Amino acid sequence: MIRRLLLALLALWATFGPSKEEEEDYEDVPINKTWVLSPQVYESDVTLILNTLLQGYDNKLRPDIGVRPTVIETAVYVNSIGPVDPINMEYTIDIFFAQTWYDSRLKFNSSMRLLMLNSNMVGKIWIPDTFFRNSRKSDAHWITTPNRLLRLWRNGRVMYTLRLTINAECYLKLHNFPMDEHSCPLEFSSYGYPKNEIMYRWQKRAVEVADQRYWRLYQFAFVGLRNSTDVAQTQSGEYVIMTIFFDLSRRMGYFTIQTYIPCSMIVVLSWVSFWINKDAVPARTSLGITTVLTMTTLSTISRKSLPKVSYVTAMDLFVSVCFIFTFAALMEYGTLHYFTSNRQTKKERVSGDAHQQRASGKVVNVRRGASLLQVNDIVPYREESDDLYECLEGKDCASFFCCFDDLRSGAWRENRMHVRVSKIDSYARIFFPTAFGLFNLVYWIGYLYL
Repeated sequence: MIRRLLLALLALWATFGPSKEEEEDYEDVPINKTWVLSPQVYESDVTLILNTLLQGYDNKLRPDIGVRPTVIETAVYVNSIGPVDPINMEYTIDIFFAQTWYDSRLKFNSSMRLLMLNSNMVGKIWIPDTFFRNSRKSDAHWITTPNRLLRLWRNGRVMYTLRLTINAECYLKLHNFPMDEHSCPLEFSSYGYPKNEIMYRWQKRAVEVADQRYWRLYQFAFVGLRNSTDVAQTQSGEYVIMTIFFDLSRRMGYFTIQTYIPCSMIVVLSWVSFWINKDAVPARTSLGITTVLTMTTLSTISRKSLPKVSYVTAMDLFVSVCFIFTFAALMEYGTLHYFTSNRQTKKERVSGDAHQQRASGKVVNVRRGASLLQVNDIVPYREESDDLYECLEGKDCASFFCCFDDLRSGAWRENRMHVRVSKIDSYARIFFPTAFGLFNLVYWIGYLYL
């Protein structure tokens, strides 16, 4: 009995059930884990929709022309930034640029909510004439196919995205180089439509960035970004300008290794001459000249990574001061050698004159105070004392200044002031390191913290 009932039900299903053609018009889709039959969309249906939309469509006219401005919502996905070229003052950026707007002429009625189309459809509809205002060179990606995407919603919403690599201008202010920070802009706007025709707006998630580990910033570190909207007044009208600022901070590691440490070491090396005997003329002269020439080379090399700006940068200041220290060390020995050699020559001349006077039996005048002694063939013995200073004219006195009375009366103009030049090296051993240390203290605090 049950077997006969099942056979009867199968016969009824075969007679009144859905035909094979009707079954092909449906496909199984899961909804809340329940399998139901939903209508299947054929390619011919999409083609019919597109043909209907494009029939009588004029892609030369913007949406809602003569009625209201077309609102373009924009978003940028930053794929990578870098490298930054300080010589040409530009940087390279790779982005995915998205624009969304509504076009009432592209509304359609269909079970499909969204049409995902490729770049072949782009040239058949109206798209904004957006351009990047501060770009020097822009390239769209075409391999293996044009990197463009177009999506149409049935309510007339259009989204158009493309991938671009842009070389954009970034004016670098290098007064604090290499401790400088910059905000590199990326500006875009409509080329031909003023703000009463096209209005740009940022989407809710306007700018996003990819993983920064693969960016080619090298000397810079990415600090952050911000976006703004401005209006530019031109002869052809007012245009809405959208700007993204990328904040970059320079890394000092390269310049510390290549410039700051070598310059400091050359300055310290120039101080070695203060501990070399002043009579070793070739050694001290060659050391001083070598350090000066090395500083000149380092100064030239440090400027190669910079544009030819007319103002002084922080690195220029440091290198210049290091050059002054090395040059001053060389001049210190030149001064020491000049006065010590002059003093020895005058001593030898005075000794020779005294010997001639003893030999000829002439009168020898010995000035001590205001006394005049006449000695025939006899020269009184005077013990050398460190407390007495020999004047340039042969006078002896026990103070730092020779012949104070003559100095007060104006005789100092006759070079009667005596300085103990043999102590210059001792003074330099203290003065040069102290001065260089104070300079570094002021320099680094001023540029890093002020």
